[in-house]
Amino acid sequence: MATFRRDRRRIDRFVLVVCAALIGPAAAPAAMGGPPDERVDERASDRPERALRPRGRDHARRQARGHDMSRERIVIAHRGASGYLPEHTLPAYAMAYALGADYIEPDVVMTADAQLICLHDIHLESTTDVERGFPDRARDDGRWYAADFTLAEIRQLSATERTGADGGRVFPGRFSADARGFQVPTLAALIEMVAALNRQTGRAVGIYPETKAPVFHDDEHLPLEAALLEMLADHGYTGRDARVYIQSFGFDNLREMRSVFGSDLPMIQLIGDGAAYDAMVTPDGLDAIATYADGIGPDKTRIATTDGALVTHAHQRGLKVHPYTFRADQLPAGDTRLEDELRRYYFEYGVDGLFTDFADIAVEVLRPDYRPRLYPRD
Repeated sequence: MATFRRDRRRIDRFVLVVCAALIGPAAAPAAMGGPPDERVDERASDRPERALRPRGRDHARRQARGHDMSRERIVIAHRGASGYLPEHTLPAYAMAYALGADYIEPDVVMTADAQLICLHDIHLESTTDVERGFPDRARDDGRWYAADFTLAEIRQLSATERTGADGGRVFPGRFSADARGFQVPTLAALIEMVAALNRQTGRAVGIYPETKAPVFHDDEHLPLEAALLEMLADHGYTGRDARVYIQSFGFDNLREMRSVFGSDLPMIQLIGDGAAYDAMVTPDGLDAIATYADGIGPDKTRIATTDGALVTHAHQRGLKVHPYTFRADQLPAGDTRLEDELRRYYFEYGVDGLFTDFADIAVEVLRPDYRPRLYPRD
C-alpha cells in the first residue's frame, strides 16, 4: 500500500500540542484510565432468527422525535484519528476532537476485573505488545484476551499500530514512530477528556461507544452493557438529547438495554455481512430495527450497491444512517480522493453521518470554513 500523503492540508499547531501533552511521559499513567470486516462481532450471527423479531413498543419511532437530529450531518471519528495515530489511544481521540469530529468512537470491552477499556478487539495482540509482556498468557487458540487481564496488567502494555495475522502492519503508510508512549485507555479516561475539552472550547462533541462481542462477554460473565450504561449515567449521558450513540453488531443487546435496563439513549444497529444481516436490510428487517433503535450503521457497500435505496428505506422508518468505514488509504475502485467518496455518501445518498479514520477530510467536506482552534469563537 502506497504511503498516504496529503501535502495541501495542514494540521494546526494546537492539535499537535494537545496530542504531545497526552503522549508525554507525565500523561502516561493518567491516560490509562482495520478493515471493515474487522468491525463485525463474529459471535452475533449465532442467533440469526432473533434479528427480525420485533418486540415491545415501537420505541425508536416514538422516541426519535425527542432526539431530532434530522438536519444534522455528523462526522464520527472511527477509533479516534486512527488514520494518523494508533487507534483507540487518548492521543488519537484528542486529535480527532481537535480536527473537528462531532463524535468520537470508542469500542468497549471489559477486563477480568470488570473495568471498561477502549479496544477494537476482544483480544490484545493485534494492537498491543502483549506477547512480549505476557508470553505465557494466551489461550489454547493462541490469542491473548482482554477478559483474562486485569486493568493493572493492561496498563503495562503499549498500544501499537494494528498488525495482521502475519505480523505485518495492516496500514503500512500510517504512524511509523515507536509507539511505546501510547497506552490502552479506559472508557472513563476518554469520557473525562471529552468533557474537559467541551468545557474549555464550548463545543459539544459526543461519544459513540460500541459494545464489542456481547455474546462473548455474556459467556465470560462480564456485565458489559450494565457497566456501560452505569458509566454513561454517572457522567451525565442521560435522556434522548445526550450527545451519545450506543452501537452494536449484536442482535439482542440493544433491545435488552431498552427493555431490561430501561435506557432511552440513542442506539444504532450495526449491519455487517452474512445472511442474518442481509435480512436486516429488508423492509421487515428495517421495521424490526425501528422498534428498538434510532438508526442503522451498515457497511458502506450496502448503500453503494443499492444506489442509496437503503438510505431512503431507512429514513422512511425514522432511522438514521451512519455507514462505515471511510479511509483515504483504502478507496473504492474508481475513486482517487476520499473527498469524492464522502461527497457521494453525504450529498447523493443522503446519509446522516459516517465513520471515518480521517475526520479532518470529512469535516472539510461538510464545513469548508472550519478551522480548529482552542478557545470558543466570539
